Amino acid sequence: MPTTTLPWRNGCPKCAVPGEVPVSRPMRQLPLPIAASNAPTFATFLRGGNDMAVAHLRELRPGSAPVYLWGPQGCGKTHLLQAASGEIQARGGRVGWFGATDTPPWDVDPNWSLLVLDNCDAFNQAQQHAAFAGFVEASTHGIAVACAGRLPPVDLALREDLRSRLGWGHVLGVVPLSEVAARAALRQEADRRGLFLSDEVIDHLLNRFARDLKNLMIQLDRLDQFSLVQKRAITVPLLRQMLAELQDEAAMDAGA
Repeated sequence: MPTTTLPWRNGCPKCAVPGEVPVSRPMRQLPLPIAASNAPTFATFLRGGNDMAVAHLRELRPGSAPVYLWGPQGCGKTHLLQAASGEIQARGGRVGWFGATDTPPWDVDPNWSLLVLDNCDAFNQAQQHAAFAGFVEASTHGIAVACAGRLPPVDLALREDLRSRLGWGHVLGVVPLSEVAARAALRQEADRRGLFLSDEVIDHLLNRFARDLKNLMIQLDRLDQFSLVQKRAITVPLLRQMLAELQDEAAMDAGA
């Protein structure tokens, strides 16, 4: 019997694993999160200019109008979808989740409360067919649908019937973090981990890496692990050492 695993951590769906649930059909149902402290929530999402998106997702219930989130990579779309899924699960509901890395067929369980379609802009032809069929099935059973992609539905290079479905309900843009909000996000996550980040370290992170939330959290995770291995506090020299070692590894891989 195949097993489905949903990885969740700080807005990045590939960084930690709360648990596994066996399924007898090729469907993807989200398990109740075991590591709840690591699961993305609305409380850990820095809203910036995204109050409307948060409000709509908080109100999702079976039978709600569909919600489609769009915005650039790293702006927090997946974090919001995971936060909405977590709240529905906390109320005893069940959630189905499909994305661009999932192979069809995508069977929809009539007992789900929410169907999530993530990274819609990257769906291939088979996934587009599965997404449209899943959307229709969810509507038939009164299952709420929440989707996300990098572009608004009208601009997606997808089949027309799927584009129309994605644009049926609330279409909401997710605004990337400002520099001030990015700094606040780094401090909030560092505080959660019990880390001290000086202004100089934060400046270095913001100047050397893309400022989207997903990428910054990945770099902070690397820095946290590197600090533990080196048994040193997080400072600019430590960050520079980590970057130098990453560059050396990349050069070795390129020459292999």
